[in-house]
Amino acid sequence: MSRRNCKTSLKRRNRSHPMRSYDALPPDLRQWLAAAILPWSAASVQKVWQRALRASRGNRAAALVRLSDVERRLLERDVAHVWSGSHPYLSASRDPAST
Repeated sequence: MSRRNCKTSLKRRNRSHPMRSYDALPPDLRQWLAAAILPWSAASVQKVWQRALRASRGNRAAALVRLSDVERRLLERDVAHVWSGSHPYLSASRDPAST
């Protein structure tokens, strides 16, 4: 089968392999990702993971806590926007007695 539009001047898109990207993640990050609430892509979680590792000076446990904090903040923002503050997640995350 021949490739179509081979003579274009446009840059060719790099097709990523999502499962290969996921498999390349560190095991502890994959474990965190498996339990994550949001549907993270391997690329986005890798970017946040690298930032969290730098901020925690290589402490992997602290980086995982930072990832959970990022996810919690994203959820709070989205829940407030989508459900106008009436979602149980918002009240549970603000109520210290529920933890």
